[in-house]
Amino acid sequence: MVFLVNFGRVVFAPLLETLAADFAVSVGSLGVVASAAWVGSALSRVPTGWLLTRTTRVRAVAGAGSVLFTAALLTSFAPNVPLLTVGAFLMGLASGVYFIAANPLVSELFPANVGRMLGVHGMASQLAAAGAGAVVLGVLAVGDWRLTFLLTALAAALATVGFLAAARRADLPAAGTEDRDLLGATLAQWRIVATGIVVVGTVGFVWNGLFNYYPTYMEAKGLRPGTAKLMLTVLFGAGVPAFVVTGRLADRLPNVPLLLGVVVGFAGGLLLLTATTGLWPLVAVTLLLGYVIHSLFPAVDTYLLASLPDHHRASAYTAYSATAMLTQAGGSAVVGRLSDAGVGFDAVFSVAAGALGVVFLGLVALHATDRLPAGRVPTEAGSHRS
Repeated sequence: MVFLVNFGRVVFAPLLETLAADFAVSVGSLGVVASAAWVGSALSRVPTGWLLTRTTRVRAVAGAGSVLFTAALLTSFAPNVPLLTVGAFLMGLASGVYFIAANPLVSELFPANVGRMLGVHGMASQLAAAGAGAVVLGVLAVGDWRLTFLLTALAAALATVGFLAAARRADLPAAGTEDRDLLGATLAQWRIVATGIVVVGTVGFVWNGLFNYYPTYMEAKGLRPGTAKLMLTVLFGAGVPAFVVTGRLADRLPNVPLLLGVVVGFAGGLLLLTATTGLWPLVAVTLLLGYVIHSLFPAVDTYLLASLPDHHRASAYTAYSATAMLTQAGGSAVVGRLSDAGVGFDAVFSVAAGALGVVFLGLVALHATDRLPAGRVPTEAGSHRS
């Protein structure tokens, strides 16, 4: 299921140029389509968090599968860009519902190994991102872009039925039964929530603008179109081991230094990318960037989910996730508009790297003065705080 919901968010990136040709518009103007998927993912999170104070995680996950099926089917028949944008928004909506329900469920199913299991879950999600470019190339070889969404709809229907069948046989935890106050939980845990928002909101904004235009950026650096598309697969593929390795590290290392390392690593890698040319140097920097950025997600999820008490976990996580996602959702639209205005990608991402450097220094200053929540410490890796 996680493979499919993430595929629905990232599939638009390798399709942008195909969609632009089919609808006779510029690639830059389709940034709004890519952003719509992330806006949908953001806007569904608070309602889902509220819903989880009234119903079970299992029902919410099954609902996400149903929404994904409907959205993918509608997208496959979109006759114009506005309706394509609506379809992207709905596919993002499904992902937001899923992650808000599923990530706390995973952490509660495996309380002794939160980082590791979130890493495995994230790896399955990342396989979708890594394979999106290859899947699109394969589908376009036998049909048009609409077939991609028809196949997604079919797979979503099958996965939802399979999930419900598995849930009926599972012994599900009752850890979140006392989590019934979305606002109260957010206020009680506001410091750790705010830290997650600052880290993921800023880094994610830049990342969203980068990966959605990565093939176009690689073409601007002189790569052939086919090779440029494959570079997106390299970028996402590097994230597959990052989820597993960093998930394990998050169970063993202090959470805040790990997060700070990811922020400065991504900013440095991005700055290096702007100065890099040539196929193999670009491959090397792409692997570095892909690994570092995908280390962010298991690190920050472990930071929050392993530290938040049972009676606040899902609600506080919802507040963090919804706000951070909404903040980062506009990244591709901003980069697209700047590109259409004639600003080069190297210039855009050089400034972005500098801005992230400022964020990093601010976080370091807060951490040095004990103003950032420390998260779970390594010696407590075997249990949740409650």
